[in-house]
Amino acid sequence: MSHLYGVGLGPGDPELITRKAARLIAEADVIAYHAGVGKESNARRIAAGLIPDGVVEELLRYPVTTGRTEHPGGYAGAMAEFYEECADRLRVHLEAGRTVVVLAEGDPLFYGSFMYLHDRLSPHFPTEVIPGVPAFAAATAVVATPLVRQTDVLTVLPGTLAVPELARRLADTDGAIIMKLGRRFPGVVDALRQAGRLEHAWYIERASMPAERWMKVTEVDPSSVPYFSLIVVPGDSLAEEPGGRRDRLVEQGEERARTVESTPAAELLVVGLGPGPDHWLTPEATAALDTAQHVVGYAPYVNRVPQREGLTRHASGNTVEVDRARLALDLALRGERVAVVSGGDAGVFGMASAVFEAAEDPAYAAVPVRVLPGVSAIQAVAARAGAPIGADFAVMSLSDRLKPWPVIAKRLRAVAEADLVLGIYNPASRSRVDQVSEAQKILLEHRSPETVVVVGRDIGRAEESLTVTTLGELDAGSIDMKCLLLIGASSTRRTSSGRVWTPRFVD
Repeated sequence: MSHLYGVGLGPGDPELITRKAARLIAEADVIAYHAGVGKESNARRIAAGLIPDGVVEELLRYPVTTGRTEHPGGYAGAMAEFYEECADRLRVHLEAGRTVVVLAEGDPLFYGSFMYLHDRLSPHFPTEVIPGVPAFAAATAVVATPLVRQTDVLTVLPGTLAVPELARRLADTDGAIIMKLGRRFPGVVDALRQAGRLEHAWYIERASMPAERWMKVTEVDPSSVPYFSLIVVPGDSLAEEPGGRRDRLVEQGEERARTVESTPAAELLVVGLGPGPDHWLTPEATAALDTAQHVVGYAPYVNRVPQREGLTRHASGNTVEVDRARLALDLALRGERVAVVSGGDAGVFGMASAVFEAAEDPAYAAVPVRVLPGVSAIQAVAARAGAPIGADFAVMSLSDRLKPWPVIAKRLRAVAEADLVLGIYNPASRSRVDQVSEAQKILLEHRSPETVVVVGRDIGRAEESLTVTTLGELDAGSIDMKCLLLIGASSTRRTSSGRVWTPRFVD
């Protein structure tokens, strides 16, 4: 009976092949393996002593590994076509009732080519994956340094990420593995430096193989980095040695505690990042972020600030505004340069109010607070629509986390009776699914069903959309937290081209 096996061989040392993998290789009818352009198969080399005489071998040679390709679909198109051809070749054997073993370096489903065959063949034939020792496990064993312990978080990263993104992720994790180095190595080093992780990063080449070598990343010649290499960034670098990273952090904290009384508090900046695009970030905000030692905020907003050397990022969840404000104030009290970040404008349903709330504590009396304005979401949506807030308007949040729904309903009625354009933030969430429809009913008590409504979703981002509808036809079920609503006044108009504007005058 046919059967497809994806067999992990480990990082290179044949003695690290599992007993199950060895048995399946010995029993196979067909052995398949990948190889680079003009190269021998490393997978076959690892398993060479186990492959029986007379077995059918299928060499699956990549059409391209790096560099340019003439394929009309580019690299992705060339590889997709290659995997289809490989699957077709193995399908012939499987349909004939043969057992097919695909050899995979490391683990078959960890950055491995087998997964693409698995996608194409497993729905049609019995398939089993045999795990293998991943390369990073062998590399960690080489440097004999604990990778992560206790509550440390490990992140595996491809070196092919853009440098700013790689630096951000390195700064936001405890331990890290960086794979796929090669020509990207200089950029990876730059990212490690920006994240403050370069000093304790280890470079391991050909782990568990005869040509194995390892050294500090800072000692590596970039021109000598092969494909079979990776970087290990321990989560508790040298923690057990005197003078290690954690010891130094403790010493720094103690030093700060001793000097806080003699160090003047730094000004705390609360920065509006705008709705999303970098070109909507003000020069003033950019300058503040370029000199900050710490950035504090809700994780999606902190992630928008590029990681760089000397910057520590403090990301947190969405419902701990005052706690993160206290953290920022504590840092500023020690003399650290801190920026608290918000999307849009920090003063419009943002962190500015939470910072001033926390700063009422007399302990923070010495910390000056300055708010730097940003382009607000309502401005962005209005600009996309035309000029719907060209006259008097009101802004409300439908979130009832900090105020009860009866208060929201009362204010909705007041705005509707006053015939103001209304901007609605936070219209819905996973736990608040009925409030838009309830608000719609309240507004319809005082407004015509023909009232113009603008729905802006992800404005300023690649996936943005803008919908112009009416209050009567508004689909409340389609609204979520990514939306901002603009409910027009009775005078708000829609042009023949679909633009929306509100006259400055009142009849």
